[in-house]
Parts: sequence; C-alpha cells; structure tokens
Amino acid sequence: MADCELCGAMKVSVKQVPMGKTVVSACPRCFDKMGLGPKEVAPGLKLAQKRPTSAAYTSKKKGKSIMTKTSKELSENFPSIISDARKKRGWNHATLGKRMAETVNVIKAAENGKHPTDSVIKKFERVLGISLMVDSRPEETSRLYNDNSKGFTLGDYFNQNGE
Repeated sequence: MADCELCGAMKVSVKQVPMGKTVVSACPRCFDKMGLGPKEVAPGLKLAQKRPTSAAYTSKKKGKSIMTKTSKELSENFPSIISDARKKRGWNHATLGKRMAETVNVIKAAENGKHPTDSVIKKFERVLGISLMVDSRPEETSRLYNDNSKGFTLGDYFNQNGE
C-alpha cells in the first residue's frame, strides 16, 4: 500500500506508470480515468523496434549503393532536345504537360535549362520517345610528371606554365 501521486489517495494499491521522462505511482481509479494503460505502438515504430541493430545487420543493407550508379549523365543540350521533340509532334507546353502529368512550369523550366528531377527526365524520355541521358565522359586528365621518383613540386608547376 502506498499513496497515489496523482490524486493524493492514501494507503491504496498503486501501479508504477511512466509519464513523460518519469515514473509515478497511480491508484487504479486514476489509472483508469486518465487512460494510463500501455499505449498502442504505431505499426512502423513496432517494426523498427523489432529489427536487430547489430553490426552484422547494418552491413547487409538492402537497396542500391550510390557508388555503383550507372555512368550516365544528363545531356548538355537537353533543353533543345526536349523543345525540338515537343515541336516535332506539334504539341504546346500544356499538351506535353498533360501527357506527362506535370505542370506547364516544369516543362518550361526544363526547356529553359533547369535540370529536371530523375522522374521528370524519365517522363520526358517515355512521352517524347527521346533519350536525355548520355554516357558520361571522364574529365580530361594529364600526367603531371613522368619521373616516378619524386612528386610534383611548385617549381615544376611554374616551369610547366612558363611563369
């Protein structure tokens, strides 16, 4: 027997109930009136709590690694490709937007050079029958020095650039 910390009833049976960041003693009447019973956990949260968090589990994550993405990039002249394909079909911005389920502003922005999202790029390609993604070209690189015995120095840089 103890005292209820909520209503002040003395020498009653109590249950320890978590409230916020503390635990209080509550009598059965307060427990029922205030609905202090265990709360149902949301389904997604319940799943998250059941998952193991060991290092072995985290190393086997599902999904694609961003480091293994294909080596394709958006074509530099994508605005003209989109515009030409649209005009070739005789469509205005509104017609293309309806066929793609996108707004006219999205179509105009892409034709003005704003990079569209991946999903919008796929819609352009599917609806217009075009290819906006091209194989990426590696940046041009050149070997800075031929002798493997030493590194490239500031002196080598100035000599190479004629300064």
